[in-house]
Amino acid sequence: MSLQDKVMGKLKEAMKAKDTVALESLRAIKSAILIAQTESGAKQELTEDEELKLVQKLVKQRKDSATLYQEQGRADLADPELAQVAVIEQFLPEQMSEEELQKVVAGIVEKTGATSMKDMGKVMGMVSKELAGKADGKAISNVVKSLLS
Repeated sequence: MSLQDKVMGKLKEAMKAKDTVALESLRAIKSAILIAQTESGAKQELTEDEELKLVQKLVKQRKDSATLYQEQGRADLADPELAQVAVIEQFLPEQMSEEELQKVVAGIVEKTGATSMKDMGKVMGMVSKELAGKADGKAISNVVKSLLS
């Protein structure tokens, strides 16, 4: 089942339940899918990787907004953003724990022979490709930095 089909099903459920936060979040996903599909040169159907990147982007945008609002002392604006994150994250695969992430990154560092921060780009590229959707980019970056420094 494609992401679009899943979103439409959840959208119907949210309408019946009159869940405004879920409605707003699901409509944002639906809108992003439609925009991606209609971009010049884009195919009708998005690949699973493209769908995953799209959902990750939406989650990141909302987390960044919530962080900004919290820094400015605007919890009234941050809370709805975080509520939307919870709804949108349903469409992402389960996130890896810190220990699992450490093991995967350590394995890739060993495989590539990386020894210093100069090799971070190479390691990040391989880890990001292998863990697409399973771990946040910031978390991956922090683990890679700690292992290479």
